[in-house]
Amino acid sequence: MKKLLYLLVVLSITLSSCGGAKKRSTVSRKSTKTSKKSTRANANSKKIKSIIDYAKTFEGTRYKYGGTTKRGMDCSGLVYTSFKKEEVVLPRTSRAMATQGVKVSLKNVAIGDLLFFKTNKNKSSINHVGLVVKTGKQIQFIHASTSKGVTISSLDERYWNNCFAGVRRIL
Repeated sequence: MKKLLYLLVVLSITLSSCGGAKKRSTVSRKSTKTSKKSTRANANSKKIKSIIDYAKTFEGTRYKYGGTTKRGMDCSGLVYTSFKKEEVVLPRTSRAMATQGVKVSLKNVAIGDLLFFKTNKNKSSINHVGLVVKTGKQIQFIHASTSKGVTISSLDERYWNNCFAGVRRIL
């Protein structure tokens, strides 16, 4: 009975969050004045830093499908919760998140961008997301893996490189 109740709760959370949630942000992407652009860029930088710092507080948290707390976290739950803290609302699933923001090439990836992966060999749909925490020689991202929980990995790792599907910029 408990398993059935748990399954129903997880299913209802997943289904209710897959809708067309739109990001809420007071920061606009377009401006004609340079001073406004630099003010916005600075505001975005602060938000991105805060989002990443918050995501890192979950390092070591065990993996839990549908989880969004320190008791258990899944990949999209980590990203969703971290952005929500800064009042940027994203859809709850990695597949839906992959439709948000602006597509970015890997050579232009920046801290705070989202990396998407297709880890299921039997399906060609996105099912994993990570948040970029470091760029340069090595792109590192924080995510929740089923085997390690919330951890920081490198896109240079063969597994992640082979599953890589794309980059999106939210802020």
